[in-house]
Amino acid sequence: MQAMPVQTQAVALTPVEQSSDYVATIKSRRSVTIMPQVSGNLTQILVRSGDHVKAGQPIITVNPIQQQALVDAQRSTENQKKALYDYNQIQVERQRKLFEAGVTSRDTLDQAEQSYQNTKADWQAAIATRKSLEEQLAYYRIKAPFDGIIGDIPVHLGDYVTPATALTTVDENKDLEAYIYVPTDRSSQVRMGLPVELLDADGKVVEKSSVDFLSPQVDSQLQGILLKAPVHSTSSYLRSAQLVKARVIWKTSPQPVVPVLAVSRQGGQTFVFLAVPQPDGHVAARQTVVSLGETVGNSYAVTGGLKPGDKVIVSGTQFLVDNMPVLPHG
Repeated sequence: MQAMPVQTQAVALTPVEQSSDYVATIKSRRSVTIMPQVSGNLTQILVRSGDHVKAGQPIITVNPIQQQALVDAQRSTENQKKALYDYNQIQVERQRKLFEAGVTSRDTLDQAEQSYQNTKADWQAAIATRKSLEEQLAYYRIKAPFDGIIGDIPVHLGDYVTPATALTTVDENKDLEAYIYVPTDRSSQVRMGLPVELLDADGKVVEKSSVDFLSPQVDSQLQGILLKAPVHSTSSYLRSAQLVKARVIWKTSPQPVVPVLAVSRQGGQTFVFLAVPQPDGHVAARQTVVSLGETVGNSYAVTGGLKPGDKVIVSGTQFLVDNMPVLPHG
């Protein structure tokens, strides 16, 4: 049989990552659920889901009419107390002068001073009450606690809300973390510092990180171990509460690799053809069963069946049969 020209490639050891893919949840280290401190009907919703807000920016208003009426009434009471205080201040000065002139008794002066002190205390108490009511009035205008992104807003204008009502959330879209649950059968492999890659929908790596938290407990519902990895990417692809694919890299070790095009499959087995020198000086294609591991670019890692230096045929494999003479090059 005439020898078939083929291209060969020597098997070499390449660092191969042993990894597993999981679904991870992106969470913000700084996230808050906004709940009102007062009850009432909503009169304004000043933001929409997804809006970027600044710290102190008003986002929702609860009807403040009743509280404003209390503030106004207290301000009137404060003014009344102030007028009485001013009057008694004048009176005590008058009684002091009359006492010094010997016109009135000491008892009369003491009574005037007592009235003055009482009205002063009443006025100061009215001021404190008015300030307290004004502070409560501020609760009716709900503001963003820090710079962040508005989440879902499940309430609507006119809804009656209480301090137990969730209005929305504010998430700071930085200092994110990836929450990854790995099966308990991997417990012997999990450790601090494990490399983690976060992938987009196309399998492209958008963030490289490492495990900085390892839960000492197993989640009773998921029967998994929680790992956390910090996310520092400023890419708009990653946001709080997003589900992404996370690749945990258990270890990297040198393994033989072969091009994908060199691998054939038949009867549930995978094999390659090796260019093997024969005693008569010719070279034959020898069909060799191999065990495949992870994909490394356009190659397969081989876990069994090959050794470094073997000449793998990488062209025309569909025309080869076992022990067929070949003319290797490359």
